[in-house]
Formats: sequence, C-alpha cells, structure tokens
Amino acid sequence: MEKENNRIVFVDYIRVVACFLVMLVHSSENFYGADSSGLAGNVSMLANESNRFWVAFYDGVLGRISVPLFMIVSAFLLVPLKPRATMRSFYRRRARRILPPLLIFMLLYCTLPLLWGQMTWEQSLTDLKMLPFTFPSMAGHLWFMYPLISLYLIIPVVSPWLERSTAQDELTFIGIFVLSTTVPWLVRFVSPDLWGTCFWNPYFGMLYYCSGYIGYLVLAHFIRFHLQWKRSQRLAVGLCCFVVGAAFTGWSFWEAGVPGRIIETPMLEWSWEFCTPNVLLATFGAFLLFTCIEQQEAPRWITGIAKLTFGMYLMHMFFLSNIAPIFVYGDQVNPLLPVWLAIPCIAVLTYACCVVTTKAISLIPGGKWIVG
Repeated sequence: MEKENNRIVFVDYIRVVACFLVMLVHSSENFYGADSSGLAGNVSMLANESNRFWVAFYDGVLGRISVPLFMIVSAFLLVPLKPRATMRSFYRRRARRILPPLLIFMLLYCTLPLLWGQMTWEQSLTDLKMLPFTFPSMAGHLWFMYPLISLYLIIPVVSPWLERSTAQDELTFIGIFVLSTTVPWLVRFVSPDLWGTCFWNPYFGMLYYCSGYIGYLVLAHFIRFHLQWKRSQRLAVGLCCFVVGAAFTGWSFWEAGVPGRIIETPMLEWSWEFCTPNVLLATFGAFLLFTCIEQQEAPRWITGIAKLTFGMYLMHMFFLSNIAPIFVYGDQVNPLLPVWLAIPCIAVLTYACCVVTTKAISLIPGGKWIVG
C-alpha cells in the first residue's frame, strides 16, 4: 500500500476519472448492441441518428482513453524497479495485489448472475471449466487483466534498459511503437498477411516485440524522466493531441455506424482498438493534461475513491448489467431518458454503487483480499 505522503496527486485524479470512463464505455454499449444481451457483441446496430452521435461521443471521444490511461499509470508508478528489487520480489508483490481479488471475482461472475437469472447452470459450469484459460462470459471487461499481467511480467525485463537509456533511445523505441499502431488498420484494410504473418506464423510479425502495451510503458517512463516541458507547453500540446485524437476516434464510429444497418462490431469499431494512432494520440494528450494538476494534496474524496478503483472496476458489471435495463428496457429507440442523458446516468449510478460497495468491503477484516 502506498503511504499517504507518497501519493502522486494527478495520478489519483486519473484513476478516479479513468474508472468512470470504463463504466461510461459499457453504459454506451447498451445503445448499439444487436444481440439479445443488450451489450455490443459480435454484431451491432444503431437504432437512430441520436444513438449514433451520442455513442460516438461518450464511447469514442471520451471513453477510449480509459484503458491506455490505466496502462500508463501502472508503468508510471512501477518503472523502473525500486533499488534492490528482484524479479521474484516484484512478481510476488504484484501477484498478492491483483490475483486474489481477480480470482474471487471470476468465481463470482461464474455463479452470482444465477441469482437474478442472467445465466443458466449450463453456462455457469462451462465458465467455471474455462477459468484457467479465459474470463467468464458475464465478465468481458476482465479481458483487461491479461494484458495488465503481461505488462507486469515484462517490467523487470525492460526496467534495466530504461534505467540506462537516454531520451533519444526511448524516442526511437516510441517511434517504432507509433508505427506498430497502424498494424490493426493495415491488417483490416490492406492485407491480413502483414510483415511476415501468414497461416504458419499468424502472430509474430516484424513489429510484434515493439507493439502493444509495452509502448505505453516506455511512453510513461519517457514522460516521467525525460519530458521537461513547462506546464503551459503540456497544457497546449495535451489539449491539441487529445482533441485531434478523440475527434478522429468519435468520427470513425459515427461514419461507419449507419442507423438501421447490421454491421460486424470490429468494422464499426475499426479505430477503437487501444493501440491505434488516434487512441494513442488522445491518451498522450489526456495524460499531459492531468500532469498540469499541481495541487500539493488531492481532496480526501479523490484520494479515497482512487484507492478503491481496482475493486470498483472488478465489480462494476454486476451493477451496470442490472441498472442499464431500467433505462433501456429493451427499446434503444425510446429509453427511459433521452440517450444523451441515459448513458451518463447509467454510468453515474453504477459508479456510485461501486464506490459504496467497495468501501464497505474494504472496511471488513481481510477485505483487501477481495477488492485490492
């Protein structure tokens, strides 16, 4: 646990905001899913122009930076390793921090929805059998934990290089990473066999080892140790990068999402992957904007919620999946409230429930093993 006087104020703000944005994303999915679950699955459909615009705004313009922000924060706080820290000691600390709550919530997502009829016993048993290999069917948001764990696994490997690297060295790597963010687009629109990938080598193409969330890791280290911009520079560049990246992200969804047309979700969300140029640009800009917060101490409620965000993230789909139907009740065209208001209301109510529940569990003896 971090000591109070060691907390980084702007990082606590990021945690509080990014956690809300995750819930905003999942709230938005209720307004373009085309399957019976109500959430966006393999196929999507937008009911009307209002849904088209507001989903693009809330989910695309605002929400897409949530996951990369959490990745940058993790790297910002953990890289390089502390003096005398070993690979084993680092893994042990990270495992104790995240694995017990993750395993507990995986089991809960396999069983608890049975109580309110969201899953069958057959699906529950299937999910339990598949736990060693993937997340439960009712907990799609837990996909994030696997790349996060992967990031933790690689940190001790790259940390010695980052301690010795120059700003120019890191910029070189970041440049290669930026190039790698075009891979999802090239694979989708040019050729699925790209830079060495083929049916006998489907994954490990030319930029494989320089792509993915490790790029955000190096970017976080560069910002913390090498970026010496004044506050005014960070504010101007950050605002410009966020607006341009977020605007493109929102536009890409709006352009593809013709109302009334069934479309494969990956084609609708063609620029929404977290390692694409636009999302990277928006995330970089947002992170710079948060670094402009120069308070010596965050308000107590910000610090308090920041400590709860891991547990809130783990549990939020329990609440959201029951709150959203109250607003949507199976009719995306005529929800309880206008869609521009319904999406944030679902997110706010889910967020509030998660704050209260996570705080209550944290006060129970041993509660940290449940909510982190």
